[in-house]
Amino acid sequence: MIKSLWNDTEAAKYTNDDLAMRVYTSRLLGADDTLVLHGGGNTSVKSTITNIFSEKEEIIYVKGSGWDLATIEKPGFAPVRMDMLLKLAKLETLSDTDMVNYERAAMIDPNAPTPSIEAILHAIIPFKYVDHTHTDAVVTVTNTPNGKDKIKEIYGNSVVIIDYVMPGFILAKTVYEATKNIDWSKTKGIVLLNHGLFSFADDAKTSYENMIEMVSMAEKYIQQKGKKLETKEPKSFEPLMLASIRQSVSRLTEKAIVATTTLSSFATLSNAKELVQRGPLTPDHTIRTKRFGAFFESDFKAETEEFADNYKTYFETYKEEKHTLINPAPNYGILKDSGLIAFGATLKDAKIIRDIATHTLSSIINAESVGGWSTLGAKDLFEIEYWELEQAKLKKSGSKPEFSGKIVLITGAASGIGKVCTEQFVANGACVAALDINPSIETMYKKAEILGLKCNVTNIDEIKAAIEKTVLTFGGLDIIISNAGIFPPSANIDELGLDMWQKSMDINLTSHFLLLKEAIPYLKLGIDPAVVMIASKNVPAPGPAAGAYSVAKAGQTQLARVAALELAKYNVRINSIHPHAVFDTGIWTDEVLAKRAAHYGMSIEEYKKNNLLKCEITSKDVANMAMAMAGRVFEKTTGAQVALDGGSDRII
Repeated sequence: MIKSLWNDTEAAKYTNDDLAMRVYTSRLLGADDTLVLHGGGNTSVKSTITNIFSEKEEIIYVKGSGWDLATIEKPGFAPVRMDMLLKLAKLETLSDTDMVNYERAAMIDPNAPTPSIEAILHAIIPFKYVDHTHTDAVVTVTNTPNGKDKIKEIYGNSVVIIDYVMPGFILAKTVYEATKNIDWSKTKGIVLLNHGLFSFADDAKTSYENMIEMVSMAEKYIQQKGKKLETKEPKSFEPLMLASIRQSVSRLTEKAIVATTTLSSFATLSNAKELVQRGPLTPDHTIRTKRFGAFFESDFKAETEEFADNYKTYFETYKEEKHTLINPAPNYGILKDSGLIAFGATLKDAKIIRDIATHTLSSIINAESVGGWSTLGAKDLFEIEYWELEQAKLKKSGSKPEFSGKIVLITGAASGIGKVCTEQFVANGACVAALDINPSIETMYKKAEILGLKCNVTNIDEIKAAIEKTVLTFGGLDIIISNAGIFPPSANIDELGLDMWQKSMDINLTSHFLLLKEAIPYLKLGIDPAVVMIASKNVPAPGPAAGAYSVAKAGQTQLARVAALELAKYNVRINSIHPHAVFDTGIWTDEVLAKRAAHYGMSIEEYKKNNLLKCEITSKDVANMAMAMAGRVFEKTTGAQVALDGGSDRII
């Protein structure tokens, strides 16, 4: 149940600053994701300023577009002149595009964010503080048969009830007309059916606590009236199954996407497929989730195509000439008996969709318990999904980084080449599973797009577990940078110990075989799948006293060639890089570097640039080549070996 988070001691800090108080209570609302979620909801405060002419001006600070109530700061509020907003409310008609333009023109700070689409609505409510949320509880009640009657039962005459209309100018105009003659002193809030709840007062605490009280009343209603539905414990997601679903959706989307999951008892309902196609919790969510979700059970490709066919029919039914079809693939789906899968161009997008859909599923269960899930009609939902403001954003959207949506697994990722590869792939849009035997790998990366996993790559069980964790976290596997390796101490063959020979074989050869063996089933389900083997210049040009290393790396390269032959029919590309003298790696300790330089009778600096171009090769150079091989540059190449050594007369 929802509880007030108001703290008198904390609030006292903001008593003499309207906007600071507005930030404080906005964050209280944003702290509860059953009230607002990922930018949903908006708040405002009316105030007075003195302009450059020493004149008093009435303005309203209203949440700016793109800001989240959970983290909003003062710059997140757009300061708009009240007189302009009140004049706009009296117009008979106004397009939402023109409304936004006029509102921006009325701002006292042209660098502030665009005002909330509901700025006019905030202005016409005659109280200093106005709070608006998309509260799960209230909207759930309105999304049931006779939802309006249930709202009256909960609140009596203490709220104004507005039948659903499109957000934007038409909603502001509707509320303006509906509240012209009401007694505001007897009104605690406004319920927008299928949309949300407004509370208001001349002090921030009353407005906030009115919101908490009204939401609590709706929650209690559901709790008291609801009947328990028959659900079962959901089954864990199977990694191969998830990768297969992601592949089907990616192919329909015509680009790689990230897929993230959450277990849900909703998936065990006998009518889950029908329920997930009825509609969203609130129309605003269609912009993220589409009008309905997919349902997966067995034939994932066919089920994805079925969704797309239904979506295209929906589009054709309601489209106008001005509308452009949005990608017809699902943004989320339900896997029977397991739970929710959310799809996004990025991990952030997928997580937002997952969170919104999770709230939707919970609300559906609650609505079913108090009468049934009944949402707005398809036409109303279409108008939001294909809103003129959203279509404008679609046309302005730029290109994505090359590896956006791609899922990459990199071994030896705690240092050197592997670390730089991890950073470079993420910088170019990928999600990366970073594997290393060093336990620091689990904490060294702070980005959500990097999954640090401690893994001994010579242990097949640990490799299998790491791959499965990667898939369950990001949805699949597209690219492998097989990089883990060691450089044994220099020793001639007759001096080479069996233990060191075997250690080199285990790490420099067998580990690559084990990784490839376990990864192949997932690579077959990848999007433009590719493997890059980080081998060595010692393959085409071995050096003395490096037998254990050279032989293992030659075996790794031969493994890559065989894999290229075997996997070409699945469009999996396997290419190898032969770097030489990459000294900013864990392999090249000061001791090893000094010994090798001495072996050739050179100084360390001479040894570092011992190539035809007299240049030093760095880990970033190798990472750039790895990205080229995994990307578009090498999209029609497999089985290749490329030297990255500044030019070697021994190889040339």
